[in-house]
Parts: sequence; structure tokens; C-alpha cells
Amino acid sequence: MAYVTSIINLKGGVGKTTITLALAHFLALEHGKRVLVIDLDPQTNATVCLMPEMEWKKRDETGRTLFQLFLDQLKGTENFSAEDTIVRRVSNVGGGVDGLDLLPSSLQLIKIQERITQITDFESYRRGPIFALRDALGSLVKRYDHVLLDCPPSLGVVTLNGLAISNAYLIPVIPDTLSMLGIPPILDRVEHFAQCTRRNIRALGIVVSMMRAQTILHNEMVRRLREDFYERRFPICFESIVPESTHIAEAADVMTRVNTLQQKYGNGGPYEELSALTKEFLSHAAR
Repeated sequence: MAYVTSIINLKGGVGKTTITLALAHFLALEHGKRVLVIDLDPQTNATVCLMPEMEWKKRDETGRTLFQLFLDQLKGTENFSAEDTIVRRVSNVGGGVDGLDLLPSSLQLIKIQERITQITDFESYRRGPIFALRDALGSLVKRYDHVLLDCPPSLGVVTLNGLAISNAYLIPVIPDTLSMLGIPPILDRVEHFAQCTRRNIRALGIVVSMMRAQTILHNEMVRRLREDFYERRFPICFESIVPESTHIAEAADVMTRVNTLQQKYGNGGPYEELSALTKEFLSHAAR
């Protein structure tokens, strides 16, 4: 059975997509895991980092993205097919990675988010399309060892769809004040959602991203996280830290063909940190 993890922060630009994609690649290529990436973010960053933009646009135009799933919820139709929408063997590594698949997002989700919100009950979660993704995927998740959900910077209906199928969640943060402000609301909302829906959703941990080791503020914030900042309410902070790196930015270009993860992430650069992060992720997920 798949281990399903949502990657969440209320602030954008903190490395959610970077960590999602890195974990997906390292799980598939270094650990032989079958991985499904679900891009729930309307910005579609994970999608366009894993497949050519023109192919994605064709799929979007023919109802083979997550936009169709949520449009069905508004219209009462059943046009979405998870089987047809999943893109197989994605990535620019080796022309596509066996066992690494994608459920792509769509910019069109932005157009209907407010309408979806209006029909959703955020207190009891008994009304609204909160379980649309769960119902649409059905038994498909059993094909994978890990499912990773790149969530939008909110705790709205789309993110709740991810949590509704999740065993756990990760919180990526830049080690600064603004990035860390979103941690308590995430913990509170997920706990409330888990209680109301009778699910056990673990806070797997916090991952420090875009770290600048020469910055006093970053080092101080990491120290506070290590000491369970905010009255010891925070989950564990991973030992592995993702540095700020041009290699990581360049790795987002799906049109640049590479043959190995060392080429993609830079041998001697962030490759080592991301490999260590994946091993640590697996150790926490196994507990």
C-alpha cells in the first residue's frame, strides 16, 4: 500500500516543489520505489518540471488534468479519469524514469477555486468536494510505494483533498520569520481536519529549504527549530538541509536531457543533501 505524503506550507516560494520533485526522483532512482507525484498547485510548477509544456497543454485542453476533476464536482459530471490523466515515465533523467508518474495540475484551477470553496463546509467537512481526489483515484494508489502531493500555499479545498488521502505531511520552510509563521496554523488545521474525518495524519517533520549557511538569521532560525521552537509544539526538524543552489534551479528545466541524478542536481553540490534527505524521509516514514 502506498505511503502518501502531502508537502504543505501557507507561504509560497519556500521549496515545496523542489522537495517534492527531489524526493520523487531519489525515491525512484536510488531506492527503486514506484512513485506518483500529484500536483495540486494551480501554479503547475511540479507539472512543467516533469513533462514538456506542449504535451501538458494538450492534456489540459482535453480534460486530462486535475482541473477536470474539480470541474466535475461543480457541474455534476463524471468526465475525469485518473487512469487516463496519469502521465507515466516522466522527468528529463534518461528520457523518463521508470516508476515515476505524474497526475498533472492546471492553471484553470484558479478560475474555479472560489466556487469550490463556496460549496464546502470547513467546520465538519460533511459538504463539498473534499474527498473528490480519494474517490477518483480509488485503488490506483496501490500501484505505488509512495505518493507525493505538491500542495498550494493554502489550506483550502484542494489541499484538503490531498490530506484526505495522506498518511503524513511535510512542512518545508525557509529559515526566516515569515516562512515559519505558517507552521502553527498548519498544525492546528490538519489536526482539526484529522479529528473530524477520523484520519490519522502524521506531522512527519519540518524540512529546512533554501538555506544560506553564511546568514546569521538562517542559522539562528535553524537553531530554534532544532530546539522545538514555539513552546515545543513543532514536529521534528529533519537533520538534512536543502541549500540555496543554482543547481536546484537549473534542475527544473525538463527540456535539458541528463542521464543521472548527479548530473541533474550537481555532483558535489545539492545532490548529496537531497540524497540524505530522501534516506531520512524513508526512516521517518517507516516509524
